[in-house]
Amino acid sequence: MLILAKAMLAMMIGFIMSVIAGLIFIPLLKKLKIRQNVNVFLRGRHVEKSGTPTMGGIIFIIPTIISILILLLMNKINFSENLFIVLFVFISYAFLGFIDDYLSIKRRNNEGLTEIQKLCGQLIIALIFFYIFLKSGSSPVIDIHTLNIKIDMGWFYGVFLLFLLVASSNAVNITDGLDGLAGGLSAIAFLAFALISWNAKWVAGTEDIAIFCFVLVGSLLGFLLYNTHPAKVFMGDTGSLSLGATLASIAVITGHELTLVIVAGVFVIETLVCIIQMVSIFMTGKKVFLMAPLHHHFEKLGWNERDIVKLFWTVGMLLSMAAIAFGVWI
Repeated sequence: MLILAKAMLAMMIGFIMSVIAGLIFIPLLKKLKIRQNVNVFLRGRHVEKSGTPTMGGIIFIIPTIISILILLLMNKINFSENLFIVLFVFISYAFLGFIDDYLSIKRRNNEGLTEIQKLCGQLIIALIFFYIFLKSGSSPVIDIHTLNIKIDMGWFYGVFLLFLLVASSNAVNITDGLDGLAGGLSAIAFLAFALISWNAKWVAGTEDIAIFCFVLVGSLLGFLLYNTHPAKVFMGDTGSLSLGATLASIAVITGHELTLVIVAGVFVIETLVCIIQMVSIFMTGKKVFLMAPLHHHFEKLGWNERDIVKLFWTVGMLLSMAAIAFGVWI
């Protein structure tokens, strides 16, 4: 019961603070004219979304950070190197996304940081992650518990970390195209990893990481009050890059890298659709899908935006339940 009480309290704190943050920041973002520029290829259905405030990731990022600091000061959770890594990735990627959003708004288009600039920033974060990860006593080993397989990757684990952080952050970023889609899927994914982290007793500080996840889930639910259709604010790269990379960092720390593929299954599918589309156009000059990523393909088929979001949330929930069974129970 204590675990359940802690989880509910953490989610409640995150939710309340996020709702308050939304009431403060959305009018401020409007006043500062921090608005979304809709892609020219989406103008048909999404024209009414042009001018909606963006950079809304701060609505769940700032409350989560403040909540964790309060819990640390009250000695309700313990500070560990693993918790530091998660917070470092969470804040660093949020800052990287913030710069990208700021440049896009300043230039009045959707072109912020270049791909090289983003990759350099992500490389620096991954290297710091790798250094602290090894200094904390962790080993560069992929451990597939269910199959009893251990793979010692040595220095190549650093490259693997960079790939996971970049792939996961970009996958959430790609999925952030419909009202509430990325936010809802992220809340489901972090809820799954909260339960998985709590069960990873062999890793130091995972109960505190689980509390972080529960707080973030609450903050995301508060954010969804403003982000579901019709969205009053978009999370922007500030939120999407941070969510994806943080999810990957928790998977690495808890030794559930393969479980991440299941939990983030919808994000993975969205990314694969984009890759397949680009390869097909490059190789044959023809499209496989009406439009990539996948949620826009469904839009082109005539589906209602809310129905697409509900379908993707349902698939995300089913995959997360399967991942929890695989990562905790089986």
